[in-house]
Amino acid sequence: METKGFLPVLKPKRKLLWLRVLLTTFGFYLVGIATLFLSNNPNLFPPVILIGSFMVPITYITFFYERLHLSQLRMPILILTFFYGGFIGVFAASLLEPFFIQRLTFVTAFEAGLIEEFVKILGVFIIAWRWGHAEELDGIILGAVAGMSFAALESTGYAFTAFLSSNGNLRTTLAIVLVRGVLSPLGHGTWTAIFAGVLFRETKSGHFRINLRVIGAYLLVVGLHGLWDGLPIVVTSATGSSLTVAIVEITIGLTGLTILFLMWREAVRLQNEALALQISEIREAGVD
Repeated sequence: METKGFLPVLKPKRKLLWLRVLLTTFGFYLVGIATLFLSNNPNLFPPVILIGSFMVPITYITFFYERLHLSQLRMPILILTFFYGGFIGVFAASLLEPFFIQRLTFVTAFEAGLIEEFVKILGVFIIAWRWGHAEELDGIILGAVAGMSFAALESTGYAFTAFLSSNGNLRTTLAIVLVRGVLSPLGHGTWTAIFAGVLFRETKSGHFRINLRVIGAYLLVVGLHGLWDGLPIVVTSATGSSLTVAIVEITIGLTGLTILFLMWREAVRLQNEALALQISEIREAGVD
């Protein structure tokens, strides 16, 4: 097992830190909105949008941070993954998508999935190649961090676009930020975590292997991504019901979360078995 650059975190983090992060950032978001409307100060608009866009992604990442005692990752690795995964993914997607997608349809939604699920993993590749990589659990955590960073940056861009297209309507912009933030755990972070987890699980002797399982995981998350973006278009044109669209997206999102939960449980079991084996070998060596 290659663990270059990794050190085990022995003590579990404090319980429910993620909930405190969520409540704190949500409180600042509400205070920011109130202050923005009361003061009419346009300088407050960017920080309020940033808080709203990063609120849930940071909470999602904190949830995994509390479980670092199960992994060999360190906090600096997570921070680097956040920047590499988010910025490389957003920049690469912005350059590639205009060449292949002129407008979003049910079919082009899957093309967007092919592009975005590929570019999001690039940051994870760089981190794993530079600092080493080991277990499926590490891949899940790094994938979640990279995916949620991408989601937060993408939401910030959507907020700015909505602000311009609505002629400066703050209520519309803030509503879009809040909705995208609440739904973000059902999308990018979960999909990248699934893909990275399988990629790390199939790694042998410190080298990535692109086999059928990895390709299957990629196509799975591309499918979830494409359905997430594409099915609402079909449902809207067929029924015009916002409630039906919401049900469809939540169903797709919960499907991804269920897959990730099963992977996480299996990864933790394998990690514990590996740790028990190491302890047993050390004890045997001590007896000898």
